[in-house]
Amino acid sequence: MDVSRRTFFKIAGVAGAAGIAGQPAKAEAASLAAGHSPAVLVDATRCIGCRGCEAACAEANGLPGPADAGGEAVFEARRKTSPGAYTVVNRYAHAQAEGGYRFVKTQCMHCADPACASACLAKALEKTAAGPVVYHPDRCLGCRYCMVACQFDVPKFEFEKAAPFVSKCSFCAERQAQGQPPACASVCPTGALQFGQRGELLEEARTRIYQNPGTYVRHIYGEHEAGGTNWLYISDVPFDQLGFRTDLGPTSPPELTRTALAAVPVVLTLWPPLLMGLYTWSQRLKGASRQGGQEASHD
Repeated sequence: MDVSRRTFFKIAGVAGAAGIAGQPAKAEAASLAAGHSPAVLVDATRCIGCRGCEAACAEANGLPGPADAGGEAVFEARRKTSPGAYTVVNRYAHAQAEGGYRFVKTQCMHCADPACASACLAKALEKTAAGPVVYHPDRCLGCRYCMVACQFDVPKFEFEKAAPFVSKCSFCAERQAQGQPPACASVCPTGALQFGQRGELLEEARTRIYQNPGTYVRHIYGEHEAGGTNWLYISDVPFDQLGFRTDLGPTSPPELTRTALAAVPVVLTLWPPLLMGLYTWSQRLKGASRQGGQEASHD
């Protein structure tokens, strides 16, 4: 194969352009984290552990009713979300809290740049432009990479089913599309769950913290953790004592790997023609060298 220098550089240029065009586009995390997305502010000082949010979530999603509804035994052990419960409320004993307890609601945090969606090979998990992270069961391969990737341990696999899927809170995306708030936030009797725009809720959280000195921990959980989430928490008890992960930095996991992954298409498309060109060029040089040697011997 005879490849001129001009042709070689054309091939390399096209390959490089293809590689750049193939780089993964960044998620809309910047605009979402800036406040242009729906969010919920959870005030742990106002939660009374009624678990009305659990019942509303179950009804909205066609799930079984909350376990031990109305009973105290449910709080004896910490619960996690499951295929049958997209949100759970746990109780934590703390001397600093009024009444000696604090209740915390747990569900999908709907990250601005979700690791679960980034890890999903089939795009079964998708960060929508509207804000919620939704699940498409028809696309799911059952690989469960999302479960490994999620730093909040939210997606759960339906192991007990013959045709299992992954399940998690959808942030009531269908209700939001109809102009309604998430089911859990719509029934909270004490205002512990406030639905609105993320930017406005961050301002509300800051206002509560600064207008009540000595009451709240001076931190809004979810403002920066893992790149920012659309569920925000404020509390009068340190978050590490309420079951929250406090070892998460401000950078989302996908952002940490995006640069390295973006290089993959460049390597796959640029290196083959580059190596081919170098090989062809070296062969031509060898041929020219041999021809020169033969002519010298004839002389």
